[in-house]
Amino acid sequence: MKRSRIVDAANRKDSNKPVRSNGGRSSGLGRIIIAVYGVLALSATVRAVYQILLDFGAAPLAYLLSALAGAVYIVATLALASKKPGSWRLSWYAVLFELVGVLVVGTLSFVLPALFAHPAVWSHFGSGYGYVPLVLPLIGLWWLARHKMPEVPGA
Repeated sequence: MKRSRIVDAANRKDSNKPVRSNGGRSSGLGRIIIAVYGVLALSATVRAVYQILLDFGAAPLAYLLSALAGAVYIVATLALASKKPGSWRLSWYAVLFELVGVLVVGTLSFVLPALFAHPAVWSHFGSGYGYVPLVLPLIGLWWLARHKMPEVPGA
């Protein structure tokens, strides 16, 4: 027998306390993570656009990788902030892609430094951004694992 939310609320011992929503991803540390992703999205995208418009021939790979990083940060920011069905999964994939990108580009920037004569967001594991691009996806994946949203049936 299915009970209504009104009956459940009436049967609660402390019915004056507001019920916490399932949206813990966008509160507390989650807000900080979303804000940092937003700052990285803005800074990486603006930097990449500036470099591509003014000096693309100098380091096309690095500048295009910075643009890719900016796009990934935009997707991650929007997905982390969203409560829509599928946003948790999109967040997970965006943050995982970021981690793989930082590790691959970071490694290549040391192994093949000629490709990265001009720095990209992820080159040298994000050293130009205080290693935030390396640390943030680790925190993000941990946070997402702790706040996994239940799958919606039929979605």
